[in-house]
Amino acid sequence: MVQVTVNSNNVDQALKILKKKMQREGLFREMKLRRFHEKPSEAKARRKAEAVRRSRKQLRKRLDTEGF
Repeated sequence: MVQVTVNSNNVDQALKILKKKMQREGLFREMKLRRFHEKPSEAKARRKAEAVRRSRKQLRKRLDTEGF
């Protein structure tokens, strides 16, 4: 659960912090995905593509740090 405290009636700053926390938690992405029904085969393909992206990103980071 995401919580934000409002200090000295500064609601704009609290909203800004809330949006950052929601972005970090991935709530915006989840809301976008749940807006429409996704067929199980499409969900499987999306999860597989995300896994490939994550593995490639991890490989790039490892290559940068190790210098290969």
